[in-house]
Amino acid sequence: MYILIVVFFMILSFAVRQRLKSKFRKYSRIRLNNNLSGREIAELMLADHGIHDVRVLSVPGRLTDHYNPSDKTVNLSPEVYEGRSAAAAAVAAHECGHAVQHAKAYSMLEFRSTLVPLQNISGQILNWLFIIMLFGGIFIMHVPYQPLLAVIVACYFVLTLFSFVTLPVEFDASKRALAWIEQRNIVTPAEHDMAKDALKWAAMTYVVVAIGSLVTLLYWALRLLGSNE
Repeated sequence: MYILIVVFFMILSFAVRQRLKSKFRKYSRIRLNNNLSGREIAELMLADHGIHDVRVLSVPGRLTDHYNPSDKTVNLSPEVYEGRSAAAAAVAAHECGHAVQHAKAYSMLEFRSTLVPLQNISGQILNWLFIIMLFGGIFIMHVPYQPLLAVIVACYFVLTLFSFVTLPVEFDASKRALAWIEQRNIVTPAEHDMAKDALKWAAMTYVVVAIGSLVTLLYWALRLLGSNE
């Protein structure tokens, strides 16, 4: 059952990411009416919000765009950094939305940041546990079953909490981005619809991760409850 859950959500996640890539390719072909690049849009949005200590950088890869609060950098993939399309505008403004959240001490972003170390540790513990369970059958036979399940449930609880806290952070960044590009006349009404659609599919990748994490948590929690009977 666990393998089926993992495989199902892997396939679903792959399908959503493919849809996102398809939307990004489609909207990347449509040049912005104002001809601004993703870098220029990002720098303009930061300046409009009075943020002058965040750098806009180009990073290698595709759809590798992210905001790094530790060094205050908006990192844009080449397609977004140099792009002059509705897709580039959407992604650049979205990542700057995270910078605005950081500058305004948005509570959910701060909560998410506090969970990052716990999330990393939980992921590492689960990786080691499943490796041991897969290749260390003899060792596992001597480990109490209920405490092992309790550790797995605790780790998945942290991962699930992190995934669901991420959702309002991502939705809020998109909301800020779409409002700003519309108010600043960065996009035409048609381009705004494209940007909104692209960000919707980007958000769906986080939704799938959150639901998958919750279903997995419930699976292991039910196993733990069943072991107590």
